[in-house]
Amino acid sequence: QVQLVESGGGLVQAGGSLRLSCAASGRTFSRYAMGWFRQAPVKEREFVAAISWSGGSTSYADSVKGRFTISRGNAKNTVYLQMSSLKPEDTAVYYCAAGSGWPSPSGESYDYWGQGTQVTVSS
Repeated sequence: QVQLVESGGGLVQAGGSLRLSCAASGRTFSRYAMGWFRQAPVKEREFVAAISWSGGSTSYADSVKGRFTISRGNAKNTVYLQMSSLKPEDTAVYYCAAGSGWPSPSGESYDYWGQGTQVTVSS
């Protein structure tokens, strides 16, 4: 079992930055691929970024590539999402997720989900 708790969301102006954190419980955190997803009002959940268990492989949605960076600290059981050059269209609830397979853009590949943290970008 893995429990995930996101933090770091908030209100920021367009062009600003935020860093989201996802703290995981459980001794096997380092074995899991981790992903970030987001869901805006009346929209489907969408993939943002993913990272392999070792941190050696990452992937990003085209919409955030070059602006967001995913990283992990296995010693701290934490995964991060550094978000820069934020745009109003980045406004959403951001969720982290853990999966036992290869990092994937599909939500179905993840077994555990956090409760989400709200990010609001004002224009």
